[in-house]
Amino acid sequence: METLTGILKSKNLKVTPQRLAIFSILYNTKSHPSAEDIYKSLQDTNPTMSLATVYKTLDCFKKNDLVQEFNVGEDSFRYDINVGSHPHLICTECHKVSDMDSSILDNIREEVSKETDFKLVNEQLYFYGICPNCQ
Repeated sequence: METLTGILKSKNLKVTPQRLAIFSILYNTKSHPSAEDIYKSLQDTNPTMSLATVYKTLDCFKKNDLVQEFNVGEDSFRYDINVGSHPHLICTECHKVSDMDSSILDNIREEVSKETDFKLVNEQLYFYGICPNCQ
């Protein structure tokens, strides 16, 4: 928890039990949960926390570059602790979202930059398909 506390303090955020609980969920998963998923997973340990608190906290984290928010075509956003630019793989059957190593895209970034004269600063790339578990 000290690491999580330090991360929140480094962004000049007030450290609260709710923020620590929500940040801990994100910090310890690679599943890219929605706000509702986070809320449900905290019900047993934080029964007084509201869904509104989860949404407000996620918005605060997003504004302070602690999480990345993205939409993969569902009714809600997903959240990723990895705020660096990286592609995602999305299963069209079970809706699992996985991170993908971005190093294989380095040549693509260079080509896009050359072709368009853009100085690229970020990108969002999603690959949709059927994961090995659902095949």
